[in-house]
Amino acid sequence: MTYTFRVANAPCSWGVLEFDLEGEAAGYEQVLDEIAETGYAGTELGDWGFMPTDPATLRAELDRRGLALLAAFVPVALSQADQHAAGEEVAVRTARLLADTAGPECFIVLADDNGKVPLRTQNAGRITPEMGLSDAQWQVFAEGANRIARAVKEQTGLRTVFHHHCAGYVETPAEIDRLMALTDPSLIGLVCDTGHAMFGGGDPLELLRRYPDRIWHVHFKDFDPAVAERAKAENWDYFDAVRHGVFCELGKGAVDFPAVAAEMAKIGYNGWIVVEQDVLPSMGQPKESARRNREYLRSIGI
Repeated sequence: MTYTFRVANAPCSWGVLEFDLEGEAAGYEQVLDEIAETGYAGTELGDWGFMPTDPATLRAELDRRGLALLAAFVPVALSQADQHAAGEEVAVRTARLLADTAGPECFIVLADDNGKVPLRTQNAGRITPEMGLSDAQWQVFAEGANRIARAVKEQTGLRTVFHHHCAGYVETPAEIDRLMALTDPSLIGLVCDTGHAMFGGGDPLELLRRYPDRIWHVHFKDFDPAVAERAKAENWDYFDAVRHGVFCELGKGAVDFPAVAAEMAKIGYNGWIVVEQDVLPSMGQPKESARRNREYLRSIGI
């Protein structure tokens, strides 16, 4: 089977993460060069300020390498009502940069402010219901998400997708369901992140089947269950699990990517696939991993 999905990679595969961590990640010029050199056609923005924030400059950098700009990750502590206004401001500012650089087809990838709540960070991959939000907190969380997505759409024309993510308050299948039930489907879609789905105790195939009309963006990330078992046995937190390779190279973990691709085609998904192999700064050889990940996708018809 051969698919027509367009394939991108993201700065997080080079250690450019939203978390305040030790170590120095590569600069944007190196990251963009290596994304293009390893066979990808697009990228996401990375942290605000990682790439140029002037639209003309950013467009020139992308055009020089033949890369499309797809989306930008915006973390907000949505369970805290007093964080919503600041989150809206950041999301709209980011959306304007995307729109002015690459047009209205880009996405804001909204997420919880992952990695900031110790209980959730310490227990990533093994969350129990009592570690979750109360009904009142869920209302606040969803109201914030709807507010931000509405502002982004009204002020920039861009759509918003929510990224379920380990070490945040939307990790498990039940939590994804709760958020989808509480948010406006005309405002908020869903990122299907294959690795986070599995690490959070779910199944990306089930996610695709359950929300075919709300999955507007897809991240391909693999998941190593042996590392997750070690994390559980040794009480590693989220960052320890990432450091030990819980998100491994594509095809080396438990995600059934051929089945995922077939299901995406079945539901009529026509967006991008963004490869993400989260690494912490200075971990591994990102360019070589990116090349192997692209070769793996070609081997399964993508």
